[in-house]
Amino acid sequence: MARDPVTRLGRRHFLQGSLALAGLGLLAGCGVVPAKRVPRIGYLGLAPVHFDDGFREGLRDLGYIEGENISIEWRWAEGGRVERFPDVVDELLSLDLDLLVTRTTVASLAARRATSELPIVFSTVTSPLNAGLVTNLGRPEANVTGVSNSVQGIGGKRLQLLKEVVPGATRVAALGDFRNLTLNASGPLGLQEVQDAARNLGVDLLQHHAAGPDDFDGPFAAMNAEQAEALLVVPSATVYLNARAHIVGLANQARLPSMFEAREWTEAGGLLAYGVDLYNVNRQVATYVDKILKGARPADLPVEQPTSFDFVINLKTANALGITIPQSVLQQATEIIR
Repeated sequence: MARDPVTRLGRRHFLQGSLALAGLGLLAGCGVVPAKRVPRIGYLGLAPVHFDDGFREGLRDLGYIEGENISIEWRWAEGGRVERFPDVVDELLSLDLDLLVTRTTVASLAARRATSELPIVFSTVTSPLNAGLVTNLGRPEANVTGVSNSVQGIGGKRLQLLKEVVPGATRVAALGDFRNLTLNASGPLGLQEVQDAARNLGVDLLQHHAAGPDDFDGPFAAMNAEQAEALLVVPSATVYLNARAHIVGLANQARLPSMFEAREWTEAGGLLAYGVDLYNVNRQVATYVDKILKGARPADLPVEQPTSFDFVINLKTANALGITIPQSVLQQATEIIR
């Protein structure tokens, strides 16, 4: 009697499946286990900075060792050229990533526009809602989440500390990229906080716009003509990435007590820096990576706020400017450069 060809096909598939299972059993019996895929993530920022090590440390604390059980593709915008971000994002998306970490608002927006599927975790973004990265901080409802570095009132706190160091100052120059506030590290809300604080402190805030590293000489000449008594630099990652030494040099040459947002400025000779502890922010980012690699959805992970802050005082600069830092201010410092 002729055999049904369907039955013969079914027997062949059954035998092939049985042999495959038997082969896996033999491999397991010999101690050979199929290799587990190493997660591959991308990391995108303007340029390497010291607080990237916070991210590495956070991963190590969670058991991830780069090159062993996790692979990281590090990418930067060459020379801080933010227009390069879309191309760099496209390059990263071609690498079969499991997740993309983006540092700064500009990098995060470029990634958000390029993909609605790959999980994105951002850091050092001041206003994720205003920038359009998420629609809800508590439940992002998209493929994007992360750690914001925005804290209500931090801009006003910077001006308050500067005023405590220079109590007689009534004319304070504010230098920033005031025409591109959505993309810089301050945001419109940060500027509004500074303006409100100035009114409360009886300070005349003299705003000076600078769109790039070649725009600083004019504003500083104007500050001198206006007889400014102190300087507050409004954070702007897109403008000031490679210009810290230049700005600090101009401020000290003009003998303007200065306030900045990050410790790098005081290391370059600036007088004061108060801001979010970005090293710790990037350690927090590692916990998001861990959760997503273990199956969590970005849409279900609330955007976190920073939990620690840096206040750095450069006493060498204070002495050079002839300024005595009040003891009440020194006691608030997390670090003093002597």
